[in-house]
Amino acid sequence: MSSWLELLTDNFGALASGFSVTLRLVGVSFALAIVVGTAVAALRIAPSAWLQRLGGVYVETFRNVPLLVLLIISYSGLRRAGLPVGAWTAGIASLGLYTAAYVAEVLRSGVFAVSRGQIEAALSLGFGYGETLRRIVLPQAFRTVISPLGSITIAMIKNSAIIGAALAIDDILKEARIIGSRTFETDAAFFWAAVGYLLLTAAATVGVRVLERRYAIRR
Repeated sequence: MSSWLELLTDNFGALASGFSVTLRLVGVSFALAIVVGTAVAALRIAPSAWLQRLGGVYVETFRNVPLLVLLIISYSGLRRAGLPVGAWTAGIASLGLYTAAYVAEVLRSGVFAVSRGQIEAALSLGFGYGETLRRIVLPQAFRTVISPLGSITIAMIKNSAIIGAALAIDDILKEARIIGSRTFETDAAFFWAAVGYLLLTAAATVGVRVLERRYAIRR
């Protein structure tokens, strides 16, 4: 174990840099997933059947295509088509849009938990459909689905390892591979990478529990 601690000490800067890259990758992708997922959820519950179908096509497409395939399409495929897409752009877009499909379905279930009477009351008071969603429905829906959104965040953190492996982004997993190939201490290098992912998922878990205590709607 002393050699593992020595490896951590000698390569702490590289591992910390990879940890920071993973954190930024997940953070930006999660923001994209929330924005797109909210928009898709609004389509899924829209009064227009065509809008509902459009939202359904998005969800079924991105939820049923593997993340690795999306990465290949968004990076290698688009570059071969002549679009200069960078690894960061492809990684964030793929992870964010992929996760948005799950966010949309979670939010849709949260919307169904909001009393229909509240929606009808808002519409009768002169609120438009969009304003009713923004001011009344979605705020309650988000509070209802804090725990499922936390699970999606944890899954996103773990899925970010696929991004780093497929696109050679300098995340914590790539740094661990470099350290392992240089020092031949593969077990120790990947152990500390696992600790890094564990720290991220543990922080997400704690954050979700704090949000639940403060904002979750008890039914």
